Amino acid sequence: MPAVIFDRDRCKGCELCLLACPQQALGMARDLNARGYFHAVLARPWKCIACGLCAVACPDVAIEVESRGVRYVLFEA
Repeated sequence: MPAVIFDRDRCKGCELCLLACPQQALGMARDLNARGYFHAVLARPWKCIACGLCAVACPDVAIEVESRGVRYVLFEA
């Protein structure tokens, strides 16, 4: 099963990852992070196909996607 790992305190709640997800597997948390934003969460994990589009769309590099033991990480330049 794929895993989407969020750095909740890095997220600014822009919701770009939600728009990028073709399966609509993501949602927004009801609690605030340390910066005072609602952060993204994997709301429907059974729908996630580990495509990584959420991680690519995240401007804060707050998302990592792991699938079948392989972790995809978007590094900052």
